[in-house]
Amino acid sequence: MKVKTFFSYLLVMLVVSCKAQSQGNYSSTNKKAIKLYEKASEFYQNKQSAKALDELSKCLKTDSLFAEAHALMGYIFIDMKKDNEAIKSLSKAVYISPNFYRKLFFTLGRLEMTKGMYAEAKMHLSQYLKSPKLDPFYANYAQLDILNCDFAIQAMKNPVAFNPKNMGAEVNTDGYEYFPAITADNSQFMFTRNVRPDKNDPNSHWQEDFFISKNVDGKWTAAKGISNNINTQANEGAPTLSVDGQILFFVICAQEEGYGGERKGYGSCDIFYSQLIGTKWTKPQNVGSPVNSKNWETQPSFSSDGKTLYFIRGTLNEEGVRDRDIWMAQIQDDGRWSNPVRLSDKINTPGNEESVYIHPDNQTLYFASNGHIGMGGMDIFMCKRDANGEWGNPINLGYPINTWNDENSLLVNAQGNVAYFSSDRAGGFGGMDIYYFELDKSLQPQKVTYVKGKVFDKETKAPLEARFELIDLATGKQVIVSGSNPGTGEFLVCLPPNKDYMLNVSKEGYLFYSQNFSLKEQVGDKPYQLDVPLSKPNVDEIVRLDNVFFDTDKFDLKPESKAELNKLVDFLKKNAALKIELRGHTDSDGNDKSNLVLSDNRAKAVYQYLIDNGITKERLSFKGYGETLPIEKNDTPEGRQKNRRTEFKIIAK
Repeated sequence: MKVKTFFSYLLVMLVVSCKAQSQGNYSSTNKKAIKLYEKASEFYQNKQSAKALDELSKCLKTDSLFAEAHALMGYIFIDMKKDNEAIKSLSKAVYISPNFYRKLFFTLGRLEMTKGMYAEAKMHLSQYLKSPKLDPFYANYAQLDILNCDFAIQAMKNPVAFNPKNMGAEVNTDGYEYFPAITADNSQFMFTRNVRPDKNDPNSHWQEDFFISKNVDGKWTAAKGISNNINTQANEGAPTLSVDGQILFFVICAQEEGYGGERKGYGSCDIFYSQLIGTKWTKPQNVGSPVNSKNWETQPSFSSDGKTLYFIRGTLNEEGVRDRDIWMAQIQDDGRWSNPVRLSDKINTPGNEESVYIHPDNQTLYFASNGHIGMGGMDIFMCKRDANGEWGNPINLGYPINTWNDENSLLVNAQGNVAYFSSDRAGGFGGMDIYYFELDKSLQPQKVTYVKGKVFDKETKAPLEARFELIDLATGKQVIVSGSNPGTGEFLVCLPPNKDYMLNVSKEGYLFYSQNFSLKEQVGDKPYQLDVPLSKPNVDEIVRLDNVFFDTDKFDLKPESKAELNKLVDFLKKNAALKIELRGHTDSDGNDKSNLVLSDNRAKAVYQYLIDNGITKERLSFKGYGETLPIEKNDTPEGRQKNRRTEFKIIAK
């Protein structure tokens, strides 16, 4: 809990209040004690805390019931970060003279909250609210903190499952490790490490860089620096990986060396990105306007749909960064970012929000906040989005995940059962270490699975960079936009299970590729393997339109066919010289003549759709082949399904 600002201000007010008092108004009438107290006050105002404490000790030996002396000693202990001693001194002050400075109750209550003393804190904050003349600013905070105390008392009576384990020496050192990130297949674990390059030089500056550990046979390898293109002599911070580990977003701030030139910025802290091509990371580029601004942008999280970036934006003033909220922006069809939108007031508060993380289910948001009811400081919350895209009310992750300390930077793996966080708790390697724990089922996101594959040239087998999209067949909505690695052709996407999907892949100079597949029977942590061979548009090349659908024995195009046919329209417009024949096929069930007529009408339906959408009929022809050209045997349901198909054949180019 960050309370230093309150305490510093209240101490100044205490000293001013006491200086304004005459000797007769002190809680002590002992002249020697008063003289020692006033001398201690002068030492403190001259920033000589040790001498001030010495004088106060003498003062209290002379008069142990001198309330002002106990109060001043308490505030000095706060400055020295000796909170337990501060609580003892302030408690004596309010016990001796509860009315000489009523804001001591507020100070004491807030300080007790930082030590988990919620019952005592609630009592003292309630005492402050009984003051005859309340400062509205402090009264609002006191009322909020009483609610926090009530929540915390109940949370500690009903703890959630929490058994954190250190990730070990492969990840953690005697330095500081924090801000974890992980790929959807759990193959790569990335984090920030802050160390002194020269441990023998106490004056050497601390250095923030990114490190990656790889999962080999279920064990993490010793972490290595990510790339010299990314790690520099400046600090890099708050990394987030796309679910396939191929795009990295992170933060560089204006005070860092190298922020100009290739790392030119817009404001105090900006978001940058780098792409993995083959096995090498590109030089970072600024995400640019309107995501970055003259304000403070940090802590990005990139969604599994491949187009939405969540981040923290704050405003700068003389006191630092204020009004930290969660914002989001999307990549539009032209490749530009949309204007950022501040998330709902259900999530953002008048306090600060930090450490946003959108889970690969693209429905569950984890974040830290000190503006929602919790344990009193920065707590971690979970919020879920409904089918209409509306965010629900945030849920506090509970005790002991959240405590009276500040918690943030929670990461949950794609499977939703393991969470990672940073802590300086006892028993680690030193500094801050990264820990993991089994996440309580009540706090888990929606289950997801992942599809993994490779795009390649069908003839040469060479890997290809290609753009692809995945569409939910039930709703017709696009759920993923992504691309394969330019060097390896590999891709990985996260998808909710128990659904049917349509895949469309496109690359200039190649025929587009379509396929539909089902994840309704996909179980466990193994990926659905989906390799994509792309062919060049040569004469006699045949392309199956797997996502063109008709009802049984009918030839009216179903609405979910439009996404596929629009891709064909776009392909033909980009390849204006091509001429194609649209071909319909059936299985062997039913009458041969009826099957021929049905297949001809289905091919004609596609033919007419293309004409209606701007393709000239001179480039098109259609024909039904009935059951005469099977590609599988008709003696199984699977074989018959594959034989019932629509396709096109290139007849001229």
